[in-house]
Amino acid sequence: MKFIIAVIKPFKLDEVREALTELGVHGLTVTEVKGYGRQKGHTEIYRGAEYAVNFLPKLKIEVAVGANIAEQVVDTIRQAANTGQIGDGKIFVADISHVVRIRTGETDDEAL
Repeated sequence: MKFIIAVIKPFKLDEVREALTELGVHGLTVTEVKGYGRQKGHTEIYRGAEYAVNFLPKLKIEVAVGANIAEQVVDTIRQAANTGQIGDGKIFVADISHVVRIRTGETDDEAL
């Protein structure tokens, strides 16, 4: 089992969700986050004062999948979230050692 974490631009969420649904991935968690990297932020003017915005809004998508489709999920997210511009995001993949579904007590692959 794999835990896939993707940090993407907010306007790409619907495309990523639809692509994952077509792949058969139906459960995911989305969190609004802020971050910075090569995109470096930008400046804004508020009430006549200019200030730097270093942390840009992003979305973090978390999804647990079987190891057999993990690479396919990563490729799907990458293609759906890609704009070709700096700041498209990153995808992280980690191993999951154990999963338990709270409602039924199912474990591991059955719990996904």
